Amino acid sequence: MSHSDKIDETDLKILTLLQENARYPLKVLAEKVKLSSPAVSARIERLENSGFIEGYHATLNHELLGYHIVAFINLSLDPKEKPEFYPFIEDCPNVVECSCVTGNFSMLMKVCFESTQELDSFIGKLQKFGNTETQIVFSTNVKPRGVKIGTKNE
Repeated sequence: MSHSDKIDETDLKILTLLQENARYPLKVLAEKVKLSSPAVSARIERLENSGFIEGYHATLNHELLGYHIVAFINLSLDPKEKPEFYPFIEDCPNVVECSCVTGNFSMLMKVCFESTQELDSFIGKLQKFGNTETQIVFSTNVKPRGVKIGTKNE
């Protein structure tokens, strides 16, 4: 199955359920989609192999782990710097997300640090690649979540 192949209503329901809770027991998923456990297992394997499911992750509380500072950093990166920048940013464990974006800046990073001093030090290292603009998060009203998966009955 490739991305252009169609997935059916049952696949969409399985994806919605797994996005809601990736630890649902196979038996629960099977009951919810009215199939046998082996049939659901085969569908999940197919969805994984086709790239619809990229992985399974635990959502951790960064504050309880000591990371009290969450920030978004915009960086204007000269395209010639990308070969040096990408390996640098991949080796930064405090960068939890980095995206190439449109607009006045070319990179947007989400970072978590234990202190503003550590954030400041990191920004100093980033500035060798270009100008930055940083927003520190005060609160998050909508936590990271999955996308709405439409079904024909909605």
